[in-house]
Amino acid sequence: MTHKGRIVSAVALTTLTLGLTACNNDEDAASSQDSPSASAPASADPGSKSPSADPSDDAAAPAGGDVAAPGTKLKIGDRAVLPFKYGTTKKGTVAVTVTAIEKGAEADMAPFGDKAKGMTPYYIRMKVENVGGTDLSYASLRLRGKLEGGGPTGVILVGDLPGKCDSETAPRDFTTKGASYETCSLSATKTDPIAVASFEEGDAYSDSPVLWTS
Repeated sequence: MTHKGRIVSAVALTTLTLGLTACNNDEDAASSQDSPSASAPASADPGSKSPSADPSDDAAAPAGGDVAAPGTKLKIGDRAVLPFKYGTTKKGTVAVTVTAIEKGAEADMAPFGDKAKGMTPYYIRMKVENVGGTDLSYASLRLRGKLEGGGPTGVILVGDLPGKCDSETAPRDFTTKGASYETCSLSATKTDPIAVASFEEGDAYSDSPVLWTS
Protein backbone atom coordinates (compact mmCIF):
# COMPACT_ATOMS: atom_id res chain seq x y z
CA MET A 1 0.00 0.00 0.00
CA THR A 2 1.24 3.52 -0.70
CA HIS A 3 0.57 7.03 0.52
CA LYS A 4 0.42 9.89 -1.97
CA GLY A 5 2.16 13.00 -0.89
CA ARG A 6 2.22 16.66 -0.15
CA ILE A 7 4.76 19.20 1.03
CA VAL A 8 3.87 20.27 4.54
CA SER A 9 6.92 22.45 5.02
CA ALA A 10 8.77 24.29 2.29
CA VAL A 11 12.55 24.57 2.22
CA ALA A 12 14.10 27.03 4.65
CA LEU A 13 15.69 29.90 2.72
CA THR A 14 17.85 32.87 3.65
CA THR A 15 15.68 34.98 1.33
CA LEU A 16 12.13 34.65 0.03
CA THR A 17 12.98 35.36 -3.61
CA LEU A 18 11.51 32.05 -4.70
CA GLY A 19 8.21 32.72 -2.95
CA LEU A 20 8.59 29.85 -0.50
CA THR A 21 7.79 30.46 3.14
CA ALA A 22 10.77 30.09 5.45
CA CYS A 23 10.42 27.29 7.98
CA ASN A 24 12.33 24.78 10.02
CA ASN A 25 12.46 21.03 10.58
CA ASP A 26 11.54 19.40 13.90
CA GLU A 27 15.04 20.24 15.14
CA ASP A 28 14.21 23.94 14.89
CA ALA A 29 10.89 23.91 16.73
CA ALA A 30 11.34 27.50 17.89
CA SER A 31 9.75 28.75 14.68
CA SER A 32 5.98 29.11 14.81
CA GLN A 33 5.49 30.39 11.27
CA ASP A 34 2.88 28.53 9.21
CA SER A 35 4.19 26.78 6.12
CA PRO A 36 2.54 26.27 2.74
CA SER A 37 1.33 22.94 1.45
CA ALA A 38 0.99 21.34 -1.95
CA SER A 39 -0.82 18.16 -2.84
CA ALA A 40 0.23 15.33 -5.10
CA PRO A 41 -2.39 13.14 -6.84
CA ALA A 42 -4.85 11.61 -4.36
CA SER A 43 -4.88 7.89 -3.68
CA ALA A 44 -7.89 5.62 -3.44
CA ASP A 45 -5.81 3.11 -1.51
CA PRO A 46 -7.60 2.37 1.78
CA GLY A 47 -4.25 1.94 3.45
CA SER A 48 -3.77 5.70 3.22
CA LYS A 49 -6.48 6.09 5.86
CA SER A 50 -4.44 4.34 8.51
CA PRO A 51 -3.88 6.33 11.71
CA SER A 52 -0.74 8.37 11.96
CA ALA A 53 2.18 7.06 13.93
CA ASP A 54 2.35 7.98 17.58
CA PRO A 55 5.57 6.38 18.81
CA SER A 56 6.74 6.25 22.42
CA ASP A 57 9.79 4.94 24.21
CA ASP A 58 7.90 2.19 26.00
CA ALA A 59 6.47 0.69 22.81
CA ALA A 60 7.71 -2.79 23.68
CA ALA A 61 10.28 -4.72 25.61
CA PRO A 62 13.50 -5.57 23.74
CA ALA A 63 13.16 -8.54 21.40
CA GLY A 64 15.29 -10.12 18.70
CA GLY A 65 18.49 -8.46 19.89
CA ASP A 66 19.58 -5.44 21.90
CA VAL A 67 17.58 -2.31 21.15
CA ALA A 68 19.68 0.44 19.58
CA ALA A 69 20.31 3.22 22.05
CA PRO A 70 19.33 6.79 21.17
CA GLY A 71 22.16 8.44 19.28
CA THR A 72 23.44 5.20 17.72
CA LYS A 73 25.34 5.81 14.47
CA LEU A 74 25.29 3.14 11.76
CA LYS A 75 26.31 2.61 8.16
CA ILE A 76 24.03 1.87 5.23
CA GLY A 77 23.33 -1.85 5.35
CA ASP A 78 23.40 -2.05 9.16
CA ARG A 79 20.39 -3.39 11.09
CA ALA A 80 18.97 -1.61 14.15
CA VAL A 81 16.41 -3.09 16.56
CA LEU A 82 14.01 -0.37 17.67
CA PRO A 83 10.90 0.09 19.83
CA PHE A 84 7.92 1.09 17.75
CA LYS A 85 4.36 2.29 18.37
CA TYR A 86 1.72 3.06 15.76
CA GLY A 87 -1.55 4.73 16.60
CA THR A 88 -2.97 3.93 20.03
CA THR A 89 -3.09 0.14 19.93
CA LYS A 90 -0.18 -1.23 17.91
CA LYS A 91 3.21 -1.49 19.52
CA GLY A 92 6.16 -3.81 19.33
CA THR A 93 9.79 -4.11 18.38
CA VAL A 94 11.04 -3.85 14.81
CA ALA A 95 14.39 -4.10 13.08
CA VAL A 96 15.21 -1.55 10.40
CA THR A 97 17.92 -2.02 7.80
CA VAL A 98 18.59 0.98 5.56
CA THR A 99 19.67 -0.49 2.24
CA ALA A 100 20.24 2.67 0.20
CA ILE A 101 19.96 6.45 0.04
CA GLU A 102 19.42 7.20 -3.64
CA LYS A 103 19.44 10.59 -5.33
CA GLY A 104 16.51 11.27 -7.65
CA ALA A 105 16.01 13.94 -10.31
CA GLU A 106 14.40 17.34 -9.78
CA ALA A 107 11.86 16.38 -12.43
CA ASP A 108 10.66 13.54 -10.18
CA MET A 109 9.17 16.17 -7.85
CA ALA A 110 6.67 17.41 -10.45
CA PRO A 111 3.66 15.77 -8.68
CA PHE A 112 4.21 18.13 -5.73
CA GLY A 113 3.66 21.22 -7.87
CA ASP A 114 5.41 24.57 -8.15
CA LYS A 115 6.50 24.67 -4.51
CA ALA A 116 8.85 21.75 -5.22
CA LYS A 117 10.77 23.54 -7.98
CA GLY A 118 14.50 23.43 -7.32
CA MET A 119 14.20 20.55 -4.87
CA THR A 120 16.14 17.33 -5.37
CA PRO A 121 14.48 14.17 -4.01
CA TYR A 122 16.29 11.39 -2.19
CA TYR A 123 14.92 7.90 -1.70
CA ILE A 124 15.66 6.16 1.60
CA ARG A 125 15.11 2.46 0.99
CA MET A 126 14.77 0.08 3.91
CA LYS A 127 13.73 -3.35 5.10
CA VAL A 128 11.50 -3.54 8.20
CA GLU A 129 11.26 -6.74 10.26
CA ASN A 130 8.86 -7.68 13.03
CA VAL A 131 11.15 -9.02 15.75
CA GLY A 132 8.70 -8.78 18.65
CA GLY A 133 5.97 -10.92 17.13
CA THR A 134 3.16 -8.45 17.92
CA ASP A 135 0.43 -7.37 15.51
CA LEU A 136 1.85 -4.44 13.52
CA SER A 137 -0.23 -5.02 10.40
CA TYR A 138 -0.83 -1.88 8.31
CA ALA A 139 1.55 0.16 10.46
CA SER A 140 3.76 2.71 8.73
CA LEU A 141 7.34 3.61 9.63
CA ARG A 142 9.20 6.58 8.20
CA LEU A 143 12.80 7.73 8.29
CA ARG A 144 13.87 11.34 7.73
CA GLY A 145 16.66 12.38 5.43
CA LYS A 146 19.37 14.67 6.78
CA LEU A 147 22.37 16.44 5.38
CA GLU A 148 25.88 15.14 5.86
CA GLY A 149 26.75 15.62 9.53
CA GLY A 150 23.11 15.25 10.60
CA GLY A 151 21.81 18.73 9.83
CA PRO A 152 18.15 19.24 8.80
CA THR A 153 17.17 19.54 5.15
CA GLY A 154 14.60 22.26 5.83
CA VAL A 155 12.00 20.29 3.85
CA ILE A 156 9.31 18.00 5.24
CA LEU A 157 7.44 15.78 2.79
CA VAL A 158 4.42 13.59 3.42
CA GLY A 159 3.86 10.73 0.99
CA ASP A 160 5.74 9.12 -1.85
CA LEU A 161 6.44 9.17 -5.57
CA PRO A 162 4.77 6.11 -7.10
CA GLY A 163 7.23 4.06 -9.09
CA LYS A 164 10.15 6.05 -7.66
CA CYS A 165 9.74 5.85 -3.88
CA ASP A 166 6.70 3.93 -2.65
CA SER A 167 5.91 4.38 1.05
CA GLU A 168 4.49 0.98 1.89
CA THR A 169 2.46 0.16 4.99
CA ALA A 170 3.12 -3.16 6.70
CA PRO A 171 1.20 -6.03 5.09
CA ARG A 172 -1.75 -7.80 6.70
CA ASP A 173 0.45 -10.68 7.86
CA PHE A 174 3.00 -8.42 9.60
CA THR A 175 1.93 -10.01 12.87
CA THR A 176 4.55 -12.64 13.62
CA LYS A 177 8.21 -12.75 14.49
CA GLY A 178 10.31 -12.77 11.34
CA ALA A 179 7.74 -11.12 9.08
CA SER A 180 9.25 -8.38 6.92
CA TYR A 181 8.56 -5.93 4.13
CA GLU A 182 10.40 -3.27 2.16
CA THR A 183 9.50 0.40 1.95
CA CYS A 184 10.87 3.80 0.98
CA SER A 185 10.90 7.18 2.72
CA LEU A 186 10.99 10.28 0.54
CA SER A 187 13.11 13.29 1.47
CA ALA A 188 14.18 16.35 -0.49
CA THR A 189 16.66 19.18 -0.28
CA LYS A 190 17.32 22.45 -2.02
CA THR A 191 20.83 22.81 -0.66
CA ASP A 192 23.43 20.16 0.18
CA PRO A 193 22.99 16.45 -0.62
CA ILE A 194 21.15 14.15 1.76
CA ALA A 195 23.57 11.58 3.17
CA VAL A 196 21.90 10.46 6.42
CA ALA A 197 18.72 8.53 7.30
CA SER A 198 17.30 9.31 10.74
CA PHE A 199 14.93 7.35 13.01
CA GLU A 200 13.23 9.89 15.29
CA GLU A 201 10.09 8.11 16.55
CA GLY A 202 9.62 8.25 20.32
CA ASP A 203 10.66 10.95 22.78
CA ALA A 204 14.20 9.65 23.35
CA TYR A 205 14.87 9.21 19.64
CA SER A 206 13.41 12.57 18.65
CA ASP A 207 16.04 14.21 20.84
CA SER A 208 18.83 11.80 19.86
CA PRO A 209 17.97 9.87 16.70
CA VAL A 210 19.49 6.68 15.35
CA LEU A 211 21.42 7.64 12.21
CA TRP A 212 22.50 5.69 9.13
CA THR A 213 25.19 7.34 6.98
CA SER A 214 26.29 6.53 3.46
